[in-house]
Amino acid sequence: MAAHHNHHEPHGDSLIEAARAELVREGEQWTDMRGEVFEALMNQPRPASAYDIAEDVSKARGKRVAANSVYRILDLFVKTNLARRVESANAYVANPHPGCRHDCIFLICDSCGKATHIDDDRLTGALVEAARKAHFADIRPVVELRGLCADCSAES
Repeated sequence: MAAHHNHHEPHGDSLIEAARAELVREGEQWTDMRGEVFEALMNQPRPASAYDIAEDVSKARGKRVAANSVYRILDLFVKTNLARRVESANAYVANPHPGCRHDCIFLICDSCGKATHIDDDRLTGALVEAARKAHFADIRPVVELRGLCADCSAES
């Protein structure tokens, strides 16, 4: 399979609606708290920790929200493909195309911390095939490349 490109990714309210529809399709409820966590996550300029999200939701609600509650919601979002986990940063990003199942490759900027994701089924498919040949099961490729984003490399 070739690289996957989404030229018309939803943003703002349309991304929230796409996420809500996907979560409901997966048999889960879209609660106010889940909506607030998703909105806080999608508004982050770089991968965010559960503590970052809890702080933003706490400010919006005017009362403290526990990071443990946010972790549970983020885990659900990863399971239902509404968010992706950046393993090396122990942080999360909103999936800009909920419901689309591809193994993600993250390009992480060492200078500003921004994470850009690309989908390339040829690359992740080759990794899965190599793992299967080694008799490895339940494969979930996690590919992260570190370097400088276009903005930061232009500044150097």
